[in-house]
Amino acid sequence: MKSLLLIDDDERHSKLLRDYLQRFDIELDCAYDADEGLKLLQSRDYDLLLLDVMLPGRDGFDICREVRKSDSIPIIMLTARGDVIDRVSGLELGADDYIAKPFEPRELVARIQSILRRATANTGGQQQLVFDGITIDQEARTVRVDGDEVELTSMEYELLVLLASNAGKKISRDEILSNLRGIDAAILTRSVDIMISRLRSKLRDPGKPARFIQTIWGRGYLFVGRVAKNA
Repeated sequence: MKSLLLIDDDERHSKLLRDYLQRFDIELDCAYDADEGLKLLQSRDYDLLLLDVMLPGRDGFDICREVRKSDSIPIIMLTARGDVIDRVSGLELGADDYIAKPFEPRELVARIQSILRRATANTGGQQQLVFDGITIDQEARTVRVDGDEVELTSMEYELLVLLASNAGKKISRDEILSNLRGIDAAILTRSVDIMISRLRSKLRDPGKPARFIQTIWGRGYLFVGRVAKNA
């Protein structure tokens, strides 16, 4: 059984959703404010976080920002506001997906299952992608840069694997959106640029130029890591 945490101040809706998710073998803990949610998140290892944007006091964006400082748990943002800016803001802070309220519970289940599959699936192809300075272990789902493990979100990891698996080949924004199915194409290419920017910042040393991922202006992105000689 998968274990999820929902932070949402709508108690009635949260309890209904908890009962619904049980049909799909998903256990849902509910917190109704930021402080309660963060305490639960620290006390238990959850498989995924459902995070409402509109919360009293600290909003969902602030919580997402804090969680991402130390945790790579998959995050789905729930928002009653349909603005593209709100959706992109969540992705910029490290959320893996968003869904607009009101939503069909079955659609949320599909999003949850898609992200959990990505987070736990082992690849049937090459288990390790080894380049000068970076190693991607697809079985363990870990990334090491110069020997140090780098914490990536599920979406960032999938994006890196997509680019590294096609090293030396230009990958367009449309191809990225098509492969990362959790992202709604309605937010267009800006979401890809945001994810690339976050990924680059995690793969480089502070104050140094970006490594591994090159922008092909107007066309897409290119992974430029060199295959390690001893790989």
